[in-house]
Amino acid sequence: MRGYVVFLRRPYAGRLLGGTLLGRLPNGMGMLAVVLHVRADDGGYPLAGTLAAVLGLSTAAGQPVLGRAMDRYGQPRVLLPAACASAAGFALLAAVGAAPLPMAVAAVFAAGFATPPLEAGLRALWPDVLDGPEQVDAAYALDAAAQELLFTLGPLLVVAAAVVNTETALLITGALGIAGTLVVALSGPSRRWRGRPRASDWAGPLRSPGLRVLLLSLACAGIALGVYSVAVVAYAEDLGRDLASGLLLACMAGGALTGGIVYGARRWAGEPHRRLPWLLAALAAGYLPLVLAPGLSVMSVLAFVSGVFLAPVLACSFTLVDRLAPDGTVTEAFAWIVAAIGAGGSVGSFVSGVGQAAAGVPGAFAGAGVGGVLALALCLLGARTLRPAAAPAVTADAAARL
Repeated sequence: MRGYVVFLRRPYAGRLLGGTLLGRLPNGMGMLAVVLHVRADDGGYPLAGTLAAVLGLSTAAGQPVLGRAMDRYGQPRVLLPAACASAAGFALLAAVGAAPLPMAVAAVFAAGFATPPLEAGLRALWPDVLDGPEQVDAAYALDAAAQELLFTLGPLLVVAAAVVNTETALLITGALGIAGTLVVALSGPSRRWRGRPRASDWAGPLRSPGLRVLLLSLACAGIALGVYSVAVVAYAEDLGRDLASGLLLACMAGGALTGGIVYGARRWAGEPHRRLPWLLAALAAGYLPLVLAPGLSVMSVLAFVSGVFLAPVLACSFTLVDRLAPDGTVTEAFAWIVAAIGAGGSVGSFVSGVGQAAAGVPGAFAGAGVGGVLALALCLLGARTLRPAAAPAVTADAAARL
């Protein structure tokens, strides 16, 4: 734990982490706020689910675009307008409701696409703010663990605000995004940060084969997460206990928080590209038993175990992104990670619904294990590309010039 204390004592470290978590609360609030507002406006569940999916997919699409802009123009010039545009989208939806439908779709798309890439921006800042790789690795682990709180606290805030009305829930969602963005964007490190010069090609970080492998692998892990979020609802309905879904989500988040804190509290031997397959194997092993769908007490334990290796997988992946991203593309590379996991989650939600219709609760959970195994398989198949590039040899002539 001493590593966390040293890390948080660094100037700006606590402010940047806290501001980013505050500004990312809308990520855990937006979908629920949209669904509740559409339902309150007499919209059906298909419409509510469709608009929630539009929000998720537009967020995934917008992150790499805004990340590339941050690499080119700096952080405040992108973060602040994006946060305001996203809040305006939520405000527009609060004003128009579910009709007219084109206006509602446009509002939700704007709210999602303009979501400020605070997560990617923070990870780009850590190497400049912290001292050495050990502190950076601890920051990645704590960041990955703490984000689980967003998806526990966020829905609670939405439900509390919706007691007033669902319009209030949407407005608070947008306002929190602006508040957190201001905390980060007005800080010295964010204002001073500049991306390195980059090659002028459209692919950006995607020209790195290792990064492409990492994105595909994490997208499959995202499928498992999307499956889980839907499957626990089916499990709770089958059990006849509505609160069971919230309990199981909290158990998985608790496992991820615990795993992330433990992982970041010590220094690990070996290179991250060698560590990642082992972590993915443990993550997949945690998802596979969920298909048994046992009683709630045992299921709560399985849910906790299924989350333990999630934050370590993410933290290890973040370290690899630093090594794999071409110069001048680091923010966009981190944004692609966010997009890949988000897109995988949307696919997982669909897969879980199909599985539930075909085979009940076990079928709903089956996709989680499949997603975890696919993530491991892709990582193993592309393991060679995850190795850091060897430094170019120094010739005798070059050595003489030095």
